[in-house]
Amino acid sequence: QVQLVESGGGLVQSGGSLRLSCAASGFSFRYYIMNWYRQAPGKERELVATITSAGSTTEYQDSVKGRFTISRDNDKNTVYLQMNSLKLEDTAVYYCHTFEGPVNAPTRNYWGQGTQVTVSS
Repeated sequence: QVQLVESGGGLVQSGGSLRLSCAASGFSFRYYIMNWYRQAPGKERELVATITSAGSTTEYQDSVKGRFTISRDNDKNTVYLQMNSLKLEDTAVYYCHTFEGPVNAPTRNYWGQGTQVTVSS
């Protein structure tokens, strides 16, 4: 079955960097769009970054543009999120996500268990 396993979260000071990884298995990773979402306490889960199957196109939430970079290695079935210049407001649980079906109406969603990122002042 589909498995998404995130790693790389932790505690970092404001202005610091972290690199999240998501190891995928149970599906043909190279053919799937991959996303990173995050959810802060008391807030809804929000889309942070997207990468197409070949990695040729990436998209970012406005608040992370220029600071975060999503990438993937289709030979390792892994997607990454490099986070630089971290801010207090980046504190959240970060989730790896993929889906089946049309982008605007997925028929099935797959989520990892999440990894906590905490930014301190």
